[in-house]
Amino acid sequence: MENIIIEQSLSVATLWLNRPEKHNAMNALMIQELTDAFKDLSIDNTTRVIVLRGRGKSFCAGADLNYMKEIATFGEEENKKDAIRLATLFATINNSPKPVIALLHGAVYGGANGLAAACDIVLADEDTVFAFSEVKIGISPATISPYVMARCGEAAARELMLTGRRFTALEAEKHALVNKIVTAAKCEEELNFYCNQLLSAAPDAVSQTKKLIKKIQTENLTQAEMMDYTSDIIARQRASGEGQEGITAFFEKRKPNWFQEL
Repeated sequence: MENIIIEQSLSVATLWLNRPEKHNAMNALMIQELTDAFKDLSIDNTTRVIVLRGRGKSFCAGADLNYMKEIATFGEEENKKDAIRLATLFATINNSPKPVIALLHGAVYGGANGLAAACDIVLADEDTVFAFSEVKIGISPATISPYVMARCGEAAARELMLTGRRFTALEAEKHALVNKIVTAAKCEEELNFYCNQLLSAAPDAVSQTKKLIKKIQTENLTQAEMMDYTSDIIARQRASGEGQEGITAFFEKRKPNWFQEL
């Protein structure tokens, strides 16, 4: 891959955006490589946690300028195909059965906010600068909007997306776009903390919990349907090998067989 690097440590796969000279701005190849990497890692049995980071001074400065010039020459149909590819990337991250952590720093502009919002846990260096800058160049933050609004809600989205203004990590945390602000000196420690928390949890239970959250939040279930669905999940998990191992380990006062620590 030309624009990303994948590193593996135990069951944690770190996916680095690797165009530091361009502040990791996305082009068509990076979008495809990211999509392919997330698809592969999502079905890789040796991977339990995925971390998304950026090399150099920024996490991601949005779209690459040359890429923007190219798509500006596209017709509407060709633009639609290109937009679908970007939307597919965000959906692939969001739908991954593995927990995904984003560690942000520097610039997080435009589509970079879609990358982050599609993740499960978002950490940001205290000096990170954010912007939904699309409106400044005559377009809308369309493909990122479902994931961003799921995090920050309509009120914050109206103000931040309509103005396109820059805002700080502190404000991003206030609007739940960031789960936790970290200092540069502590970012690795905080990242390892969250990775270890996830590695101490049962992998299938984590995957099923991601599905549970999404279904409860996005599907208009009746009370009877919700009771049946949630009860079925608990019943299957209690009887599963993972559930039996977890309960047995608890009573035997030992670590379960899935436990790992970085």
